[in-house]
Amino acid sequence: MICVVDYGVGNIQAFMTMFKRLDLPATRAQSAADLACATRLILPGVGAFDPAMRKLNQSGMRPALEDLVLGQQVPVLGVCVGMQMLATASDEGVLPGLNWVPGRVRSFESNPLAQKLPMPHMGWNDLAVKPDHRLFSGFEADPRFYFLHSYYFDCDDDADVAATAEYGLNFDCVVSKGHIHGVQCHPEKSHHFGAQLLKNFAEL
Repeated sequence: MICVVDYGVGNIQAFMTMFKRLDLPATRAQSAADLACATRLILPGVGAFDPAMRKLNQSGMRPALEDLVLGQQVPVLGVCVGMQMLATASDEGVLPGLNWVPGRVRSFESNPLAQKLPMPHMGWNDLAVKPDHRLFSGFEADPRFYFLHSYYFDCDDDADVAATAEYGLNFDCVVSKGHIHGVQCHPEKSHHFGAQLLKNFAEL
């Protein structure tokens, strides 16, 4: 069962609608008990890093999520701020991240290559995908996804980068470390590309 983690941040219904369209069983998890059936996890997120981390910490679900992901090796997909929460820390706030994929979330405006560009980075952008990555099985070359963000994930280890995109600089937009995955783009808003990525994740 795919569990979409509802800790008060993120467009949960958009994921539920997408999974229904794909005929994939999915449920909304609002408590630790709701996570008991999880064989896949979606960690959504919108807004700023610290408020999202605070909401997750206050939800009562973090210990269960850590047991599932770190203990039982249940695959997880972080989306947008949910991806950023996988990092060690963020320049956007002071709270520590989950540290499931070592790296730091950085501001585009702090990078000379991007600081003069409009913020946030919003709209459709091509992904440069690592060859043969399982999240992108069956994709055409240079798939396009929808983005809306002002901060980006900077992986400590290039081996954890599954795809990059360009906005002034090439930034890590998809991370993948074993069974832990994150996408900065919004698959739930990215039409057939997003549907294929979520289907691939469900089949990992």
